[in-house]
Amino acid sequence: MDKYIINGGNKLYGGVKIQTAKNSVLPILAAAVLAGDKVRILNAPHITDVANMVRILGCLGCRSVYEGEDIIIDSTCADCFEIPRELAHELRSSVFLLGPLIARFKRARIAYPGGCDIGLRPVDLHLSGLKRLGVSIRESNGYIYCECEKLCGNEIMLDCPSVGATENIMLAAVLAEGDTVIKNAAREPEIEDLQKFLNSIGAKVRGAGSGTIAVSGVKKLGGGEFQPMADRIEAGTFLIAAAMCGGEIEAQGISSEFISSLLHKLRENGCKIYSKNDKIILKRLGGLVSVKSIETQPYPGFPTDLQAQMTALCCICRGQSIITENLFETRFKYVPELRKMGADITVAGRNAFVRGTEKFNGATVVACDLRGGAALVLAALAAEGRSEVFDISHTDRGYGMFEYKLRSLGADIVRAAV
Repeated sequence: MDKYIINGGNKLYGGVKIQTAKNSVLPILAAAVLAGDKVRILNAPHITDVANMVRILGCLGCRSVYEGEDIIIDSTCADCFEIPRELAHELRSSVFLLGPLIARFKRARIAYPGGCDIGLRPVDLHLSGLKRLGVSIRESNGYIYCECEKLCGNEIMLDCPSVGATENIMLAAVLAEGDTVIKNAAREPEIEDLQKFLNSIGAKVRGAGSGTIAVSGVKKLGGGEFQPMADRIEAGTFLIAAAMCGGEIEAQGISSEFISSLLHKLRENGCKIYSKNDKIILKRLGGLVSVKSIETQPYPGFPTDLQAQMTALCCICRGQSIITENLFETRFKYVPELRKMGADITVAGRNAFVRGTEKFNGATVVACDLRGGAALVLAALAAEGRSEVFDISHTDRGYGMFEYKLRSLGADIVRAAV
């Protein structure tokens, strides 16, 4: 167990290279099972979620090798369709392997997945979609058992645009017989990235990024290499950090298109933002003004994965804000920790009412999930005095080299053993 020790008050200056997207790499790693060959994923992020997915692939019989910043997955000898309970509980994204395992082995056995405790994230939409493809499913003693004689394409209407369900159905459908159409599909750019990867190894998928995705099944896929997109959530986190601390930073390797909803709010806060090609520059020289309201929504709306960080920013703005979390019902668990630092927040159901106090005070706080942990780090960077942030294994799940990148921008932050 490690912690961060942070002396707040430093402004942030410089450039930061944005890592490859966690939410793109994880389903692509799952898709590597379908290839039956070697797949090279370029510039994989150094985060524990990726390491855990690679461990799971090893249990399935895949061979994984790191070469520099790349991961090579060889699924030629994959021969197992069961994911151990202890690994599934470590990683929510283990559920992405249901589709690939069924497509390749016609069966799968997986424990209910774990991950951050941010509320109920049922897999019902995943399972109902797979049933429409001909999969027989039963649930017993915390496990999901799936099997089928063959996968057959079908039309699938999602009750809500779930990212995970959209991706899982895509992964199963690429090797199904016939055509599959997914309606009310999620539109996140990571889904479009998954389509690009699948097509690069021989799949026939179109429509990702829209509400309707069409998959024409093929008999087999092959190997290849792929560069996933940049991590829009990491980029947003660093831009919010600069807004909170003051200064000027350049987020490198990320298109402003993917975080336009965030940039709009940061401009309302009083930040100056410039973007060109794959760079975003944020300047904050004066005080911050509260935005009246922020509501999380599916893409292209405001991302739930930046809600905690943005709430932390609102705490040090002049005025009041209402933050509404529409996607996960317990994603305000970090709020009591922010209150230790002087935040004035009242939570009622899915709403957080924030009264800006214009400063945080250093304190000892505990991260309880990935994005909430990031929010606490940002609050500590902007605070007066010294803070300690415990349980940073949560932030390690999604932010590679977090403290090193922040130090390169001028932050006073070190990792220490507990």
